[in-house]
Amino acid sequence: MILLCYDEPVAPQLQTDEIFWRDIQPWLEQRGYMLRPRYRPDWKPSFTLKDDRFDFEDGYASCRLRISTGEFVMLKRVSQVVHPFEVELTRYFSEESVRSDPRNHCVPLLEVLENAPDHPDLNILVFPFLREFKNPRFRTVGEALEFFRQIFEGLDFMHQCHIAHRDCVRLNIMMDPKPVYPKMYHPRVINYDVDFKSSAKYYSRTARPVKYYLIDFGLSRRYDASNPSPREYPIIGGDKTVPEYQNWKEPLDPFPTDVYYIGNVVGVDFLSPYRELEFMQPLINDMTQTDPSKRPTIEEVVNRFSEIYHNLPKSTLRSRLVRKQESKQGYTVWMRNFKHSFTTLIHILLRRNPMPTPS
Repeated sequence: MILLCYDEPVAPQLQTDEIFWRDIQPWLEQRGYMLRPRYRPDWKPSFTLKDDRFDFEDGYASCRLRISTGEFVMLKRVSQVVHPFEVELTRYFSEESVRSDPRNHCVPLLEVLENAPDHPDLNILVFPFLREFKNPRFRTVGEALEFFRQIFEGLDFMHQCHIAHRDCVRLNIMMDPKPVYPKMYHPRVINYDVDFKSSAKYYSRTARPVKYYLIDFGLSRRYDASNPSPREYPIIGGDKTVPEYQNWKEPLDPFPTDVYYIGNVVGVDFLSPYRELEFMQPLINDMTQTDPSKRPTIEEVVNRFSEIYHNLPKSTLRSRLVRKQESKQGYTVWMRNFKHSFTTLIHILLRRNPMPTPS
């Protein structure tokens, strides 16, 4: 199956962007892909203007389904004019010799659909179905550190291939949900099961280790291997806080900016809300320095991070991630700690890795 999701509001009639998918539905079906009923040419809403459309499956926008295997996937349309290098780079990361490298955390490409009707400049890229990396939330220090390890390693792999991501912000980091959601869930309403009838059930990341992926290479560039510090005018991505982008006057090296992006993801999404990760602060401070020339390379980040987590006791790795606004006392906190202690005992008895690395 293939699946695409958008967050724009939905009306009883299709929006402009949705009309594109409705119009190419017959062509996609010929290629082995079926969209939800909402995007079929004969669709009529099962709800009225008086209804709450979110009570109905076809009230939600944009999910694609592959009919040949029944497996969820994601579809992405790419304009060769707007993003001329995206298909090339995405294909490169999925070549067998590159794909087999365990450091490769670039989303694998399943297929490229070319020559869409009436859109000769568009390619439809087919990817595995992925999920936001923070949902469900991380429960332990070890789960968070495994996430850090994979994204640091994945960006290091890209840089060793002389490719800068140039937009590796939180929205472009995702996870494979299949280990923790073995029965999957509704592709658009992710807290419901596939049948849109009950809550989706999931396992912890410690019980079912997951793999994280860097996605979206629309702004990425490959540079000459003989030039370790290329210069290019920046393209402002999703993170607008990059210091060198605030008042730039000349071309910049994109590789240190990648280091800032990843460091800022860890700082904002983990160090700011949680208490137990203070030992990461010196590294993240270096990764997000104002002067890009003073930031470590991503290879140096990987080496420093390896020293950090190898020196941590297992008790720290198994400890519960506690939000800073959470009270340190009270019945609710006691229950959370009790539940975590019980779950931790099970993980220990089953000899599960406190830093859950997927096989």
